[in-house]
Amino acid sequence: MAKGWLNLEGGPDTNWFENDSAFNFLGLTRTQRIYGFVGCLAVGFVLSLVGTLMLLTGSLAIFATFYAIGTVISLVGTGFLIGFGSQLKQMFKPVRVVATLILIASIGLIFVGAFVIKNDLLCIIFVIIEYLAYTWYCLSYIPYARKFVKGLFGF
Repeated sequence: MAKGWLNLEGGPDTNWFENDSAFNFLGLTRTQRIYGFVGCLAVGFVLSLVGTLMLLTGSLAIFATFYAIGTVISLVGTGFLIGFGSQLKQMFKPVRVVATLILIASIGLIFVGAFVIKNDLLCIIFVIIEYLAYTWYCLSYIPYARKFVKGLFGF
């Protein structure tokens, strides 16, 4: 049985806090790990929100930097739940490898759009792609969520 926060092949893995070597050396308790997850999620959201506000003021470079870093910090937060090594393994499972690669590529393309091409519209398009890839990635952890969303949009 695969280990991780949610095992799509067999339902939820109830031992997702147990015996994870990523946290043995840190000595984090279950509560501290949940705080780490929630903290990263909150910081990531705030950075993305501040980045979006900076775009409204015309600061494309600050927008790109804050938004992309906010997404990465939110993603790192999941590592507190399942372990950072486990998360990397989970990210590249066949069920979510495409979403992961699109997410990583779009983060890079946000910086290209902001710093190399310096095009607001292109940068916003990459942010939308990143958001959709991150949403699709997150839905892969919830049984039947992707199927539900596909049905909702008629795919």
